[in-house]
Amino acid sequence: MTMNFFRGVMGGQPAGPQPTGAETIHKLCDRVASSTLLEDRRDAVRALKSLSKKYRLEVGTQAMDHLVHILQTDRSDSEILGYALDTLYNIICNDEEEEQGNISISLKSALLIYRITRVWLISHHACDTDSLPVTLTSLKLLTALLKNQCNQVQGVILVSPMGVSRLMDLLADSREVIRNDGLLLLQQLTKGNAAIQKIVAFENAFERLLDIITEEGSSDGGIVVEDCLLLLVNLLKNNSSNQNFFKEGSYIQRMKPWFEVGDDNSGWSAQKVTNLHLMLQLVRVMVSPVNSPGATSSCQKSMYQCGLLQQLCTILMATGVPADILTETINTVSEVIRGSQINQDYFASVNAPSNPPRPAIVVLLMSMVNERQPFVLRCAVLYCFQCFLYKNQKGQGEIVATLLPSTIDANSISAGQLLCGGLFSADSLSNWCAAVALAHALQDNLTQKEQLLRVQLATSLGKPPVSLLQQCTNILSQGSKVQTRVGLLMLLCTWISNCPIAVTHFLHNQENVPFLTGQISENLGEDERLVQGLCALLLGICIYYNDNSLENYTKEKLKQLIEKRIGKENFVEKLGFVTKHELYSRAAQKPQPVFPSPEQMLFDHEFTKLVKELEGVITKAVHKTSEEEKKEEEVKKTLEQHDSIVIQYKDLIRDQDTQIQELREQVSTLSLNSEQMQNQITQQQSQIQQHKDQYNILKLKLDSHAEAMPFLVSCPTSLSPCSLLPLQEECRGLREGHAGLEQQLASAQSTVAIEQTEKTKLQQEVQESKKEQDDLLMLLADQDQKILNLKQRLRDLGETIDEDEDELDARDHFGEDDDDDDDEEEEDEENND
Repeated sequence: MTMNFFRGVMGGQPAGPQPTGAETIHKLCDRVASSTLLEDRRDAVRALKSLSKKYRLEVGTQAMDHLVHILQTDRSDSEILGYALDTLYNIICNDEEEEQGNISISLKSALLIYRITRVWLISHHACDTDSLPVTLTSLKLLTALLKNQCNQVQGVILVSPMGVSRLMDLLADSREVIRNDGLLLLQQLTKGNAAIQKIVAFENAFERLLDIITEEGSSDGGIVVEDCLLLLVNLLKNNSSNQNFFKEGSYIQRMKPWFEVGDDNSGWSAQKVTNLHLMLQLVRVMVSPVNSPGATSSCQKSMYQCGLLQQLCTILMATGVPADILTETINTVSEVIRGSQINQDYFASVNAPSNPPRPAIVVLLMSMVNERQPFVLRCAVLYCFQCFLYKNQKGQGEIVATLLPSTIDANSISAGQLLCGGLFSADSLSNWCAAVALAHALQDNLTQKEQLLRVQLATSLGKPPVSLLQQCTNILSQGSKVQTRVGLLMLLCTWISNCPIAVTHFLHNQENVPFLTGQISENLGEDERLVQGLCALLLGICIYYNDNSLENYTKEKLKQLIEKRIGKENFVEKLGFVTKHELYSRAAQKPQPVFPSPEQMLFDHEFTKLVKELEGVITKAVHKTSEEEKKEEEVKKTLEQHDSIVIQYKDLIRDQDTQIQELREQVSTLSLNSEQMQNQITQQQSQIQQHKDQYNILKLKLDSHAEAMPFLVSCPTSLSPCSLLPLQEECRGLREGHAGLEQQLASAQSTVAIEQTEKTKLQQEVQESKKEQDDLLMLLADQDQKILNLKQRLRDLGETIDEDEDELDARDHFGEDDDDDDDEEEEDEENND
């Protein structure tokens, strides 16, 4: 009867009208629920499986509870269990061939989502079965659940006892197919959930994954290596806790063999390229600029110490490496050395295997200014050069030195020569890259800004040389491409900012200011508005950092010129064009220069910081009157005088602190010596007392023998006085030893008295020093109050005043001195006791 029913439902000759899909599913669900025979239930579930792809929503809504019940009650039969899991997988999987409408309807059902989550709990336990198909289907089901409803399923797993731990056991499964599907499941499970990422990491995931990568052949391995690397990236990216755990577990050292690609670089399969891309990405995750500086610095140090940086540089200089791997290696080396002095110094020493050997920096710059090289490679070289110079004043000096007349070597190509060549070439992208690279050689380095003013260029035969600064402005005024002019303007703004001498050199050319005012005042097209804004920024820097050494271009005269030729409001409006530009916002997001096309390569990340810093102060400087300027100058001079006095006091206090520390050490040493001498005296006194006791005992014995002397005279044959001679000798020795000990005791007491006198003298000196320091602190407090009053006057005049960090440090220092004084008084009292 049962089989006749299924023939009617699934394919027999119909006795009447054909039932609809929903009706058929309803009858099958009733059969699953009411049948007592396992065979009947198995056939019904198999029929539901066959219908589940076409009637996904109907099966999902009608059969879900019945399928859950099957998983709970029929787990002993792997066949029906597999049918149930396959049916559930068909319900939730997102095949491209299916209609998106049905998918969206089923996934929007909150009840269905809840039921699917419950099913996961059951299917997870189904993984315990020995049936390979059932286990695989269960894993695929859970993976599909995570793809469609990741947050909900992650929440269920987090509250499930040992949920993550049992899934981690999949990585240790002896069946590779289970292990591999487990990798895919864990990839989905760890996406965007820091809590699960931490649990997985502390379940020994790093050790297991690195072992699998090694077993599978590292970079030469297959897709399993790729899956392991993707999971590692999930666990480490933007997760500082896991990154620290990875570093502390010495797992960075285990990454080095990944990059030992060997000399034969001809066999680069697509899978190997993919694997190395992910390996390089994993290194970058550990040293990303978005990580905390301390964590990044620690990882950079480990990568240098274990030789990972050296291995990456070997790939960098190797031949036959695919272009995309070379580009990503350059980006990786960039972030490994960024801001790390020891790594930057090592990179500066790397030479390319050429004849004669050339520095790696020079070889890379050759690619950057070569317009035939791929765009992404040129961007990567620029990033590497920027990272090499980031917070590296030593490296900045070495680059600028290659441009100075006294260091130029005519027989070799230097970094400076390449930068100048790129700065004035016909390729606008080379102009921009060279200008930005040279600007990074000057970033926050006043010495190199002044040194670069010495650079002279020979323009043509028979004409006198011109300065590099003048040549930049000459090209700027010739109306070249927007990209070239933007690059030169960024270089000039970086060069002369916070460098009054460079400002004077720039203003000394009589053509520069008229050119800038002319550019700003004109009504130009959309493409030129950015150039106008940068010209306004450059002119504003000439005002803000002007030392009034040129009579024709003082601060006041430049402001009058702006008001007459441009208008203050128009000037400020043009200045605001820079920060409102779309590409400005994109460049401000991260240090790496990433652009979809060469034409959009306009802003540098570090330059956006400079604009943000200067825009407000330039706007205020332009609007200030001459009287406000004078008052501000007076206040600044007064503050400088007070700062000088404060610095003198600070130096004096530091000297006194050093003296006090030395006196404390002397007192501590004398106290220790005194304690040691006191212990010696105590020991000697104990020894003297012992000798006294022995002396008294011997004296009693001697007296008793003396009383017996008459008897000896009357009985000369029985006892002889000679037998008493050793005991008379022993007493004499004891007396002499006692006298010596008394002399040592007297000498020790005399030494202690001398040291006690010296200690008292030193304590008096300490008290006198403390008194002098208190007087100095009172004077310094008066100076602080005067400075605060003057700063308040500046604020009343509309000037923004930042707190001086040195001043805050000094205040904290004084506060600590007060605490130290209290500690010193307590220590002195203890020493006196």
